[in-house]
Amino acid sequence: MTALAPAEAPVRPWIEHYPPGITWDIKVDTTPVHEQVLAACAKSPSAIALDFLGAQTSFGALGAAIEAFAGALQKRLGVKKGTRVALMLPNTPFYVVAYYGVLRAGGTVVNCNPLYTMPELTHITSNAGADILVTLDLNMLFSKAEALCLAGQVKTIVVCNFVDALPKLKGLLYRIAKAKDLAVVRDSSISSKVVYYRDLVARKDAPTPVPIDPFTDVAVQQYTGGTTGAPKGAMLSHANIAANLSQIDEWADRLFFPPSKVVAVLPFFHIFSMTACMNLPLSNGAQVVMLPRFEMKAMLALVERTKANVLLAVPTLLHALAKAKDVGSKLQSLEIAVSGGASLPNEIREAFAKISPIRLAEGYGLTEASPVVCCAALHVESKPLSIGQPLPATDIRFADLDDPGKVVPLGERGELQVKGPQVMLGYYNDDEATKAAFIDGWLRTGDVGYIDADGYVFLVDRIKDLIICSGFNVYPRMIEEALYLHPAVEETSVIGVPDEYRGEAPVAFVKLRPEAKVSAAEIKSFLAEHLNKLELPREVIFKEQLPKTLIGKLSKKELREEYKAMKAHKNEPA
Repeated sequence: MTALAPAEAPVRPWIEHYPPGITWDIKVDTTPVHEQVLAACAKSPSAIALDFLGAQTSFGALGAAIEAFAGALQKRLGVKKGTRVALMLPNTPFYVVAYYGVLRAGGTVVNCNPLYTMPELTHITSNAGADILVTLDLNMLFSKAEALCLAGQVKTIVVCNFVDALPKLKGLLYRIAKAKDLAVVRDSSISSKVVYYRDLVARKDAPTPVPIDPFTDVAVQQYTGGTTGAPKGAMLSHANIAANLSQIDEWADRLFFPPSKVVAVLPFFHIFSMTACMNLPLSNGAQVVMLPRFEMKAMLALVERTKANVLLAVPTLLHALAKAKDVGSKLQSLEIAVSGGASLPNEIREAFAKISPIRLAEGYGLTEASPVVCCAALHVESKPLSIGQPLPATDIRFADLDDPGKVVPLGERGELQVKGPQVMLGYYNDDEATKAAFIDGWLRTGDVGYIDADGYVFLVDRIKDLIICSGFNVYPRMIEEALYLHPAVEETSVIGVPDEYRGEAPVAFVKLRPEAKVSAAEIKSFLAEHLNKLELPREVIFKEQLPKTLIGKLSKKELREEYKAMKAHKNEPA
């Protein structure tokens, strides 16, 4: 019998070069996050947990609402262990209660971006089998929920009254000034399928305890995708999510504990914000100060009023701050900003440094890793342009681009691969995609970079064609499919190009059918009916022919080079 070769010992150069006080080999806490948050609510009931436009919710009130909502989900709506419940909500106290309430009831959270188009929402709710959808009574949201219900995608809609989340005076003014924005739910043809959040919580039903196996039970089914096909549901277990909190807590050295106040302007339905802006601070008893969406004036007022000290941001937000006038004095309470969701251009880093002296740290992660994998040091300097070092209990390696099972030496470029307790269970009902996502137990990220001798990680490119726009994945094929719906379009290919504001933006190259006449503006107007705002191409460029490979497949490589040369010729940034 031939003896098996011993497994190669992991190479972890970062351990010896970690920031002071940080340990890699930690005991990871896998207590489900809803249990951690409810424990924080019981420990400090009078402390403020949430601040929403001036309306404050104590930890005690938050805990009571979570318990009541969980009880109602079980006893009134039949939620059981594993029931998928979709949340289509912006940042509000309703999202926080619904998220933890679903987990407390034994269900699985399915996040839905309110900006998604109907085809996107239809795919997610049908793929997940989410019969219950929680949303607001705002027209822009309820109309989508109504359409999903009419199409048979969801059976019950839980409606939260937006005004109830506001301070009393603001709520009164909103009803007067913004009445047209509020849906008249009782007049809807699906009103019989609607239940109200307010009524469910008022019942104060006590939830029945649900036994949870943190390592196998799915807490959140977060939809993501690649350059082809429909979005896939990454199954994040209770242990995955809790482990990432434990890892970040070790790395952050009590940054997300009281008396810290964390700014939550990034949407909770995004995995970065769900983890860093909501789960981290609330599980530790720290305050979350939130806005339903990013508006410069409102955000500056929020920071100035609450004296918040931690800002989680995407490059788009940092760029907007850097370009705004006279903002430095309003950000004086901030101690640190952490950028994630997309790569942070050095130009934005330098511009932000001119308006604020606080430390700006860049992190890196992906949905499939709950999401944080690497982060720059939060209390001392890190190497410039690096995404930092792997979090405690996280292993990474770089593999040959042509042979993903072959590890490349330190300093050599390859595909970043990850292993750790935060890595997902797999994709929901998609064994083929799950198999493709892993090699030898390592998660393939599709990102290209290298690690230096001190364990600092640098990313240089992406294998995938996906476009990271304002921290969100935008898929070229989705845009191309929408373009093909236009009768004048014969062929099209979409690429991602650098964008000063959004990080990246899509650009569409189009070959028209013979004798067809249509303008770029008309194409954009047509696409606005089929795509969300993030997916709309920045430019539509017409060409007589589109480059193809030898086998006739449309090729994006030549288009990227052509676009870069075209911008260089015009002395414009590419």
